[in-house]
Amino acid sequence: MLLALVEPAEAQRAAASTTGVRVKDIADIEGVRDNQLVGYGLVVGLNGTGDRLRSAIFTRQSLIGMLERLGVNTRDQERQLDTRNVAAVMVTANLPAFVRTGSRIDIAVAALGDATNLTGGTLVVTPLLGADGEVYAVAQGALATGAIAARGAASSVTRGVPTSGKIANGAIVEREVPFVFGNRSQIRLSLRNPDLTTARRIAAAINQLTSGQTASATDPRTVVVSLAGREPVGFASEIEQLRIEPDHVARVVVEEASGTIVMGANVRISTVAIAQGNLVIRVTETPQVSQPGPLSNGQTAVVPRTGISIDDQAERRMAVLSGGVSLDELVRGLNSLGVGPRDMIAILQTIKAAGALQAELEIR
Repeated sequence: MLLALVEPAEAQRAAASTTGVRVKDIADIEGVRDNQLVGYGLVVGLNGTGDRLRSAIFTRQSLIGMLERLGVNTRDQERQLDTRNVAAVMVTANLPAFVRTGSRIDIAVAALGDATNLTGGTLVVTPLLGADGEVYAVAQGALATGAIAARGAASSVTRGVPTSGKIANGAIVEREVPFVFGNRSQIRLSLRNPDLTTARRIAAAINQLTSGQTASATDPRTVVVSLAGREPVGFASEIEQLRIEPDHVARVVVEEASGTIVMGANVRISTVAIAQGNLVIRVTETPQVSQPGPLSNGQTAVVPRTGISIDDQAERRMAVLSGGVSLDELVRGLNSLGVGPRDMIAILQTIKAAGALQAELEIR
């Protein structure tokens, strides 16, 4: 009696995979997103490391305006302001989805003028605006840069970036972004890495969960899921926990600046022969001093000595990589030639030019 191995259907393969990843790790629910906020403010209390008021005009005007709002008139003595304990900064933050009024969020602060160190400073009340120009949060608090800066008469040491820092829970949300999740008739899943096969597997896994045609992939990035009277939060939670095996495009990413090469698991190489080697000529100058003999009328002279060596790397041989080799075999074959990352980049470019690299080659 012979046993035949029958490949399961797409839905069964997607749902039964125990080595896959969760849907929540590769897709987002459309509409559930952060919103970026930005504001302009002042950091005070610096130890002489703030902006120069004579050169940073915006810092001086902001300081004068802040003092006037607090009832201090400095217009008549504007030219006499010469403190270096104030710095103009840009404040940024991300407003998470579903955040409520009164909640606190983290903020980032960065110097805008010629301040040299923001350590120990305090950010005064700063409104944070959204893209629509409305104020969504107000920031204030003591700034932490996490940097170290020390300066002496002849040298200085700086570790980290002292002109930027963060304030944990430094802003209070004053306005909510309206988004109602509970009364929707459908939800749309947006894949972070668009792929037709992955989108189809997600839809198949959801349909198997509901035993019906609940989900459909409309494009490589979007999967539409009908709620059909289901409780939105609970059903979305079940969908997020489904495991599927995402598909990937065969791609080789090369970072020339650092010599970094990253290859996907689906990279394949057609049959190709590789030979790699460089002609290296080294010229070394080691001049020697020739001294005259004792009690002679000779003169001291410098005698040139030149050494020349040629390395044609003749010990390297041509290697043949058979068709359809995997990533492991490709790396093992290139390493057997004794090539480094820089030479490997040139080899991959040449293989791609020869049409033997069955993958995308992305050079950054």
